Amino acid sequence: MAVIKPVYTATATAPVASGGVVTTDVTPEVSRYLAIINAGMIGATDTTIPAGSFTDDLDNPVVTFPPLTGQDYFNVYLNGVLQQGGLSTLATTDLVLNAITPDITAGVPVLLEISSFDNTTSTITTQPTISAPIITIYT
Repeated sequence: MAVIKPVYTATATAPVASGGVVTTDVTPEVSRYLAIINAGMIGATDTTIPAGSFTDDLDNPVVTFPPLTGQDYFNVYLNGVLQQGGLSTLATTDLVLNAITPDITAGVPVLLEISSFDNTTSTITTQPTISAPIITIYT
């Protein structure tokens, strides 16, 4: 006796999502630090300013800078003039400027501004409605 297998054909519609609301809160945290360059910071190929040479907005000494993560960024101002981003490197321990004498001299004020976006959150405030697929079986 032969085995007879039934053969079925089926189609299905894709589920459809509608509605739903996502709320994103962006709360940037901006920190500013001030230092005055001294002759010992100016090297042969760059100028290195240790974090301990800076003070914060409340005139408190700085031990280390916050690490940059995600979309964080920093700005450097020399003598109140914003510098190009590629001219400096920031680590938690120091700020390195790609410039030496005569471009930089002792007594120049350096303002470092760090913008952090770690406090950004997104939440679904209204759940979406998702339809069930429609499955049709043909025999």
